[in-house]
Amino acid sequence: MSASDLYGELRPRAFAIAYQMLGSVSEAEDVVQEAFLRMHQTLQRDEPITSPRAYIATLATRLAIDQLRSARVRRERYVGEWLPEPLVTDPSPAEHAETADSLSLAFLVLLESLSPQQRAAFLLREVFEYPYPEVAEIIGTDVDSTRHLVARARHHVRERRPRYHASRRQREELAQRFFAAAGQGDLRALEALLAQDVALHVDGGGKVPAMARPAYGRERVARTLSAGMSTLARRGYRIQLGEVNGNPGIMAFDAQDRLVGVMGLSIADGQIQTIHSIVNPDKLRNVDRVGDVGALLRASRRPGDAG
Repeated sequence: MSASDLYGELRPRAFAIAYQMLGSVSEAEDVVQEAFLRMHQTLQRDEPITSPRAYIATLATRLAIDQLRSARVRRERYVGEWLPEPLVTDPSPAEHAETADSLSLAFLVLLESLSPQQRAAFLLREVFEYPYPEVAEIIGTDVDSTRHLVARARHHVRERRPRYHASRRQREELAQRFFAAAGQGDLRALEALLAQDVALHVDGGGKVPAMARPAYGRERVARTLSAGMSTLARRGYRIQLGEVNGNPGIMAFDAQDRLVGVMGLSIADGQIQTIHSIVNPDKLRNVDRVGDVGALLRASRRPGDAG
């Protein structure tokens, strides 16, 4: 197999591991590039690699663990709430069952509460379904320790994840109703779609005006969303539905068709449980050309401006 064929076969898994470890497309790309560079250097030295698939998974995981440790120091200084970089995806129906759960923004945020080693062990075992001995080898520990890491992470995740999931069709229908209600400013219809304890998280990264803390509760979140959507509509911004991290979401574009925001919906038990909105332009560059929603938001807050 040629080097390009090997790269094409192994890159998707390496990126999936790195992205779900880091919640950052740019950092995951750096990890993948470094992993393949190291594998290439090993092959150049004529050192045998018994299983390239296992080798690249090990490199990607260990590099991601190191990267996550340093990234968390930087995230402590982050302005406002930190959210993962979104992946705007359009998976096939066969892929959707996996991506909807393991790639969702809500799930990636939840994984942030695990230690880097716990996160790696949990993802490799529960998401990528590596056997325990292989997980132990990849993260550099023994099988008993690996089982303990996975068990603790699994308990932590299960305590905080919604127990009732919706089918893809149910999610899409709910997202369409949400989009229509928010766009029309129909607060009653919007509130009916939101869980009583719904949470709205916004990541502006200090680059765009955003809430410093999450908004909680059906009425407050509905009012915030309705006001934001109506402001965008009045200013000529275009909203479209799409797939965000394997779940229904919304993308906002300015008059020049540049992306200014991505919103992901977490749906369970027939209601929207969590909404993650990313407007930090640095986190949108992997998706599309980026516009400046900050100018709109700053203008809308000026005295005398009805927006």
